[in-house]
Amino acid sequence: MAEKDLISWNSMIACYAQDGKCLNALKFFAGILHMRNGANSVTFTSALAACSDPDFITEGKILHNLVIVSGLHENLIVGNALVTMYAKSGRMVEAKKVFQAMPMRDEVTWNALIGGHAENEEPHEAVKNFKLMREEGLPANYITIANILGAFLTLDNLLKHGMPIHAYIVLTGLESDPFVHNSLITMYAKCGDLNSSNYIFNGLTNKNAVAWNAIIAANANHGLVEEALNLFVNMRRAGVHLDHFIFTECLTATATLAMLEEGQQLQSLALKLGFHSDSFVANATMDMYAKCGEMDDVLRIIPQPQERSRLSWNILISTFARHGCFKEAKETLNEMLKLGVQPDHVTFVSLLSACSHGGLVDEGLAYYHSMTKEFGIPAGIKHCVCVVDLLGRSGRLAAAETFIKEMPVPPTDLVWRSLLAACKIHGNLELGRKAAENLFKLDPLDDSAYVLYSNVCATTGRWEDVEILRKKMGSNKIKKKPACSWVKLKNKIDSFGIGDKSHPQTRQIYEKLEELKKRIKEAGYVPDTSYALHDTDEEQKEQSLWNHSERLALAFGLINTPESSTVKIFKNLRVCGDCHSVYKFVSGLLRRKIILRDPYRFHHFSDGSCSCSDYW
Repeated sequence: MAEKDLISWNSMIACYAQDGKCLNALKFFAGILHMRNGANSVTFTSALAACSDPDFITEGKILHNLVIVSGLHENLIVGNALVTMYAKSGRMVEAKKVFQAMPMRDEVTWNALIGGHAENEEPHEAVKNFKLMREEGLPANYITIANILGAFLTLDNLLKHGMPIHAYIVLTGLESDPFVHNSLITMYAKCGDLNSSNYIFNGLTNKNAVAWNAIIAANANHGLVEEALNLFVNMRRAGVHLDHFIFTECLTATATLAMLEEGQQLQSLALKLGFHSDSFVANATMDMYAKCGEMDDVLRIIPQPQERSRLSWNILISTFARHGCFKEAKETLNEMLKLGVQPDHVTFVSLLSACSHGGLVDEGLAYYHSMTKEFGIPAGIKHCVCVVDLLGRSGRLAAAETFIKEMPVPPTDLVWRSLLAACKIHGNLELGRKAAENLFKLDPLDDSAYVLYSNVCATTGRWEDVEILRKKMGSNKIKKKPACSWVKLKNKIDSFGIGDKSHPQTRQIYEKLEELKKRIKEAGYVPDTSYALHDTDEEQKEQSLWNHSERLALAFGLINTPESSTVKIFKNLRVCGDCHSVYKFVSGLLRRKIILRDPYRFHHFSDGSCSCSDYW
């Protein structure tokens, strides 16, 4: 263009902001200032939108100062943009200050504030401002309702706020709005009431793509992956237009149960429909391959370093961490930094987790300190859990306890559970009791707290305490989460519980286990009966170990796969230490590669050894 007026410049800033290219938008904003074209309210609104990301909060504050200098701080549209920017960056204190200083407020202002509280998981503040908005005589619209429903994440939220607001929606006639009923589907599912989500969805006469996306995500988040995929099939049959959101949700669902074949089919369909280049779909595909144990496929499809988004870098670091490739995880971070991509809180969760599972205590602590001091990323609860786990696994329990006392955020159940698990590993009864007491205070019905503390008591020989805990669980009707292992062969998932005898191949499975037991004992295997947490004789303890779900899945996998192939097994709980030893012996004797995924990482067994080097 030979001549460019302010509208031209504003259009470019708005386009870059909408495309998420913050730096480009800010460069054009700087160009306006340099050419003295006179930035107006539209200019600032678009530039502030570009800064609605925690990484650009410093630039956002500079823009805020320029707004004041330009005399636009009382402009309603600019004020709304400031509230939105601070809210989306998680700076609710600043957002409220701007909100309170505004001479005029409209529905957009209130929606921005309520939405900020919802995104930052502050349901009570969101409800409080919803009431204040109504007291000021401003009507709630579909955006208001969608925002506030997004704040409710627990059953308590649902009963106190969610259901009364649902009643308000019905009374005001907003229930017919597609955005509102989709938000209701999501709210009920997130609060644990999937039946209500399904009821609302089934009652819709016109199910659009957003409604299908909402119900598929609801089922996937509840672990009903096969139901989510069936819904996807029904969505296609109904002729509903597929978008990148639905592919992302379904790929994430297949990753949960490591359904590789289904994930590959989704990738092929996304490629056919032209969604393969979408960043969300591409990253979900990478994550699916990573969680299915297919590292080569992750490395094959990841974009070139210069073209990678930060999310892609994070997935790659997380993949290396899960598979025990700690050196590669660190090298990936260094490469990322060289290319000018700044890490975020997710990057450091992956790095700290990698250090924890690799026993790299000093390196992990160095990452934790550099995160706040060098990169200005505040420590969140997930980072703190990783550090407690890092110190606890390595036996530095006193340091872990001190760290908890000095944490920048209040300890949650995740922190105490991690400490309690470490006490079980190292047999520290006294500290284990403290951790358990804190867990019981947070949730008296937490089954994992009872199980972990019972394990600590068992490993230290306190069988009377174990019996007391079991009776307490029984009287409170608390049930232990059952262990489950599964193998995916072709289009079928075969799952096993402890001592499971319901499988059609039960006889062959137990015969295989007896054969394996004999062979590995001849090779030097000695059972570690400390993992059989029952006050019984040694023979009974050993037999209970051979009933573990991961051994049943191993026997099934060996029976039903070619001798030269890799056996892949998945478990919902941490692998037992004695089972880990069995897997090593079997991989060496049978010359079979075995991959076991538990909730925390992958174990690659080959030639009698494991990728975790027996530290996990």
